[in-house]
Amino acid sequence: MANLKLTDVEKTYAGTVNVLNDINLEIEQGELVVFVGPSGCGKSTLLRMIAGLEKITGGTLEIDGTVVNDVPPAQRGIAMVFQSYALYPHMTVRDNMSFALKLAKKSASEIDEAVMRAAKMLQLEPYLDRLPKALSGGQRQRVAIGRSLVRDPKVYLFDEPLSNLDAALRVATRIEIAQLKEQMPDRTMIYVTHDQVEAMTLASRIVVLANKGIAQVGSPLELYERPNSEFVAQFIGSPSMNLLPGEIVATGAQTTVKLEGGGTAVSDYPSEAGDMGRKVNVGVRPEDFTATEGAALYKGRVDITEALGEVTLLYFEKTGGADPVIAKLPGIHREMRGRDVALTASSDKVHLFADGTSMLYR
Repeated sequence: MANLKLTDVEKTYAGTVNVLNDINLEIEQGELVVFVGPSGCGKSTLLRMIAGLEKITGGTLEIDGTVVNDVPPAQRGIAMVFQSYALYPHMTVRDNMSFALKLAKKSASEIDEAVMRAAKMLQLEPYLDRLPKALSGGQRQRVAIGRSLVRDPKVYLFDEPLSNLDAALRVATRIEIAQLKEQMPDRTMIYVTHDQVEAMTLASRIVVLANKGIAQVGSPLELYERPNSEFVAQFIGSPSMNLLPGEIVATGAQTTVKLEGGGTAVSDYPSEAGDMGRKVNVGVRPEDFTATEGAALYKGRVDITEALGEVTLLYFEKTGGADPVIAKLPGIHREMRGRDVALTASSDKVHLFADGTSMLYR
């Protein structure tokens, strides 16, 4: 199994178009690390660099202590599952899964054992003699994963493997990947996705990419509860964290902020005397708001409600050019549409950002 280390890795096309800079990351054996970020941030490019499908133009990539920058993809001990299934349409499931082993001149008994082991793990045993066209999308993706499993690589790479599936299949296949990881706790996996649910539920650690580099690395809950910047705070979580401008009016172990809209926020983030009067953004996740009849952090008129069954999303009327405030309240609250509603939040759920950076990390 494998440890990976990326040191000062960068990627430049045609000598002038730089897409990744200063990528420094260590991935330990047995981790499932998820790369997330906005479209065009370079997450798939970084994955392909690890696989050897894209050349590293700066820095080093080590696998188990050996620099592999110039090692061909087939010799890196890596298997990759692509967004498209990339199955041979004229081959059965069994032949698709065994093809790489046949090319490697493995014995018939070794091939059969590896294929059957992978088929059992992925619940593909009834489909081994079918052609890909006779399978559902989720089954085809499992075959693609099985084709990687039989090779027993050091590292598994997944490049948005569920993006072509419908919503129900994505959920089912995501659960299967999580179960697969539990069956292989010592295997190292790197997974690229734009789906936050996949990232939050699968990852042991998440790498958020932005602005040609790494914005933050941490466990799913760490990124959710302790984002280091406004970008990470709004990228992780759906709906995004609300950001409300204000000014610090009291400092100390807790910080009090007077909001431009007239409310008052108290945060457990500490501040210093020099912070008095500083302009900040107060961050509150929609689910951390509660309706109140008392002192309010925010008060506004509800423009739209979305009743989702277990919760209701309240979209407040926009003020100026700011994004609308969104609150997520338990239960069904259609009656709040068109009404003025006051919201508050516990001090341990109130984040403070100065110049785009969390005051917790300064």
